[in-house]
Amino acid sequence: MIELPHYITNNLLHLKVIPHSGRTELKEENGRLKLYLKAAPEKNKANLELIKFFKKELGLVVEIKSGATSREKVLRILNQHP
Repeated sequence: MIELPHYITNNLLHLKVIPHSGRTELKEENGRLKLYLKAAPEKNKANLELIKFFKKELGLVVEIKSGATSREKVLRILNQHP
């Protein structure tokens, strides 16, 4: 199980996104987080899937602080979803 609080500093979460991967899954690899997404990186589809994944699977409301067009992303944790 991933210790997500270990990766959150000042309500910011750094991760690498791998779009168009055939599965949607958050993994810890080489000491960092990687989020594999089914969606393609076009027309904001992968970013929307990322936000939806964090809300549905982890109960976190997030926004993309930086990296909207990059695989390297910084997410701001806005609050925990009830």
